[in-house]
Amino acid sequence: MDAKISLGKYLRKTSPQEALEDGDNLFLHAYASVHREPPKGIPRFYYPSGLPEHSLGCRLREDARAKILKRKETEVADNAELKDFWSLLDSYSSPVSAENSEDKYLTYHSYNNMSKESIPKIQSFLTAKLFLQLAQESSGRVVIASLFDYVMRKTWILQTRIDLSLYDSDGSGFLREVDLERYIGELIDTLPKLDILDKSMHSFYICNAVRKFFFFLDPIRTGKIRIRDIFVSGFLDDFLELRDTEAGKDLHESNWFSGPSLLRVYGQYLNLDSDQNGMISQSELKNYGTRTLTDTFIQRVFQECLTYESEMDYKTYIDFVLAFENRKYPQSLQYFFRILDINQQGYLDSFTLNYFFKDILQEMDKNKQEPVLFEDVKDELFDMISPKDPNKITLQDLIESRQGDKIVSVLIDLNGFWSHESRDDYITEEDGFSLSH
Repeated sequence: MDAKISLGKYLRKTSPQEALEDGDNLFLHAYASVHREPPKGIPRFYYPSGLPEHSLGCRLREDARAKILKRKETEVADNAELKDFWSLLDSYSSPVSAENSEDKYLTYHSYNNMSKESIPKIQSFLTAKLFLQLAQESSGRVVIASLFDYVMRKTWILQTRIDLSLYDSDGSGFLREVDLERYIGELIDTLPKLDILDKSMHSFYICNAVRKFFFFLDPIRTGKIRIRDIFVSGFLDDFLELRDTEAGKDLHESNWFSGPSLLRVYGQYLNLDSDQNGMISQSELKNYGTRTLTDTFIQRVFQECLTYESEMDYKTYIDFVLAFENRKYPQSLQYFFRILDINQQGYLDSFTLNYFFKDILQEMDKNKQEPVLFEDVKDELFDMISPKDPNKITLQDLIESRQGDKIVSVLIDLNGFWSHESRDDYITEEDGFSLSH
């Protein structure tokens, strides 16, 4: 009622022309509020590296991925369901023979009936093709232990794939170094074989483990590795083997991911760090291994590899150790090739070989050993590699020749050179012996 009275007073005081103008102004204001002028240019909608980390879209995508992965987890058989599956296998199986009642098998008929009773999570694995793959050629039957191992393995792969995907921050199918560090860090307490490590060693353990993945799976240093490559490499099998409390001591000690392996590598690092500043200098690295690495090689390591204030940190040292302990592998040869290729020209020539080998000759002279001619050594190295270009040795030549590790040893390590020479002398003696008889 008050609004009607106010409107009436307003109309009596306002001329028709003024009222019309006011109405036009109100209309224009309302129209402008709805139909705003479009922004200049097209707003950004594509982000090559994904949405900004803290944006609403990024959080929404992460929540959606997490829910999808949680749903996927419900599609994977758990331990109780696997135990039930073993009981089902046992109920349909028959002993191999009266004398051997422990080993049991399935015929195709019993396999078919058993698969129909299996839960959907496992049933999808039990195909006719699988039966043919696992069947023994002589009997055409499948041993139930082999079938159960297969299902266990498939289940483990699916579950681990989901677990790793939870750490894939942008859903690209890759893991960054920080992602893998988180994954391994959260698993340490679930691995009984790592109980020997003090909590203070966990950060060094994580560094050791992560560097092996990245050294071999990211040799060109992109800063990320494909989850698929992690599975194919077999490293994850070695890592999760530490759950097995029944595995032999020797098996665990030879495993890079074991506690004793960390204590060995970290202990070497501490022994080299004579001034105890937490870093390794060029003079300290000279004491690595048999203490026969050449000065030129060590200088090149510090020039080419990531170091801090001319000293090497633990992470860089791990790469160094991995390269030395796995010299036959392409990734290690790539590491050494980067150091040997002083001019970054993509190949090693006579000048490059001489640049490194001169240190070997100097050490031989210092130790009053019989000198050798560089030209003879150079010709032998080229003969061993048989490069496509007779004057240039590429990384691919080193890998394809399967002699790359020997070439590296001859050029950078006096002990490696003498091991090679001693081998040649032994072969010559053997040849002479066979000829004389």
